[in-house]
Amino acid sequence: MDVELYRFALPLEHKFTIARATTTVQRSLVVQLEYDGVRGLGEVTENAFYGHSLDSMSASVHRCDAVLKSYTFGDPEDLWDHLRPHLADDPFALSAIDLAAHDLYGKLQRQKTWESLDLEWGQVPHSSYTIGIDSIDAMIAKLRAKPDWSIYKIKLGTSQDVEIVRQLREHTSAVFRVDANCGWTAAETISNSRELQQLGVEFIEQPLPATAADADHRRVFDESSLPVIADESCLVESDVARCVGRFHGVNVKLCKCGGLTPAVRMLQQARALGMKTMVGCMVESTVGISAAAQLLPMLDYADLDGAVLLAEDPADGVSVINGRIHLSDRHGNGAELVPKQVDKLAV
Repeated sequence: MDVELYRFALPLEHKFTIARATTTVQRSLVVQLEYDGVRGLGEVTENAFYGHSLDSMSASVHRCDAVLKSYTFGDPEDLWDHLRPHLADDPFALSAIDLAAHDLYGKLQRQKTWESLDLEWGQVPHSSYTIGIDSIDAMIAKLRAKPDWSIYKIKLGTSQDVEIVRQLREHTSAVFRVDANCGWTAAETISNSRELQQLGVEFIEQPLPATAADADHRRVFDESSLPVIADESCLVESDVARCVGRFHGVNVKLCKCGGLTPAVRMLQQARALGMKTMVGCMVESTVGISAAAQLLPMLDYADLDGAVLLAEDPADGVSVINGRIHLSDRHGNGAELVPKQVDKLAV
């Protein structure tokens, strides 16, 4: 297989703030695998919190050049097993390659990726739309600019979290989900949960730091008035079982676990253990969102608005319109780069 990398600077529609960072431009790496004249695409985004830059991820992919070029392409899971020893320290780069491999495999088989994963497309969940931390007036303006979504995910981790939700509630009857991004203590979570439940919040995502004491996680699990969903506490396959008795569900991020291949196993395991399943995203282009969307038949919840948050997108594929996911007609993951946008956004 031949390998080509594309590096992008993706401008956001609005500045995007969570409890630990603010972003106005998201840097993204797209990996293209080509075999027998067919091309597959995968994406991963730069992430300072987890220590992955465009340079480090590009270097990780290039470490695999010899393996990829000599590999006779087949099942993506087999390729993932070949690459895992080379990329044990960089699941982000591994994820981008794995997404490209699934896209390529689907195209070669003339199937959509969800079909090649033996999933059945029926009633799939809607995506939430994320409102980043800002002044309350600005957060209200962001909500009112996207009035037709049925679910909003509200980023919290401030000194006025409940008040933010209370004021947003005055402007919509939609479902709310909140994400504290590790910004609360156990006592804050339990107290906030009681008020947030009254404000129509469905669940709380990762209220405590992943490093919080086990007793605190279990206390929140037992005493919170709302379900709690793991994100930073559930990065890889071995984390799923550890979430039992600490979280009511898991949010799987493809970049953190290493791609679609391990994500499928994590979701299956979570379901078997009686937990709710969710797939989330970073702020990323339609390349990454199109891949994640292939897992919708396995999910209770979806947070796939990453490309909606962009001012400009280098790709076309799966679209998310007012929360409804619309599949592409293409095989594989369904995304293709748009040449004019590639030239404009490349770095």
